[in-house]
Amino acid sequence: MFPLYDDNPTELFPYVTIALIAACVWVWWTVQGAGFSEPLLNGSVCALGAIPAEITGMTTPQELARAPCPLGGLTVEGLFTSMFLHGSWMHLIGNMWFLWIFGNNVEDSMGHLRFVVFYVLCGVVAAMVHVMAAPTSTTPLVGASGAISGVMGAYLILYPHARVDTLFFFFFFVRIVPLPAWLMLGYWMLIQVMAQSVTPVGGGGVAYLAHIGGFVAGMALIFLFRRPELVDAKRRGVVLPPSEVGNGGWW
Repeated sequence: MFPLYDDNPTELFPYVTIALIAACVWVWWTVQGAGFSEPLLNGSVCALGAIPAEITGMTTPQELARAPCPLGGLTVEGLFTSMFLHGSWMHLIGNMWFLWIFGNNVEDSMGHLRFVVFYVLCGVVAAMVHVMAAPTSTTPLVGASGAISGVMGAYLILYPHARVDTLFFFFFFVRIVPLPAWLMLGYWMLIQVMAQSVTPVGGGGVAYLAHIGGFVAGMALIFLFRRPELVDAKRRGVVLPPSEVGNGGWW
């Protein structure tokens, strides 16, 4: 199943969601060479990705022998820079699509600047869950998936019954099916848990544990960052006047 559109209009213009998408696309195109130059792509991942062994200062001879990057680069800074890197066009497009569908409503629930802090915290927590699970790994972690997973976790708490038009396909059977957000996001989370159960942590590929950590972080942090009056108005289908939104929705 792949989400196409959610029937959940917003009151605030999603400045931050758009800016985050633009930042990731800009980094992919300018810093990573849009994937057309393998040395540039690999160099950016090694230089700006989050490498658990560099963050923890731990490693093993086995990990060093198969390290894809020379160590000695960023340490904790990689937790932040890695959020704006991607490994391929499909990695970028998939992440940005999910961010656009769910990010605007989560931003709408808390205001623009709160959403910036919330997004970064979810991304850092997601990366740290991966690092703690594989502290000696020398494989770089890159991608906005952890932070976006946090956005999805927040959406599940805020709007579990919002309709999400989802592309469902099974071999030659293809259909667009409207699903409640709790079912679509619950299915996505189940896939992450099942995949993680058969995937070695820190061995390369998809960091499913980071997705799970980000999702859980988003579910927890939304209670601290949401603005109840904005969420309640959305649930009741009420459009708040600008005077009640306050500060143009920035905080």
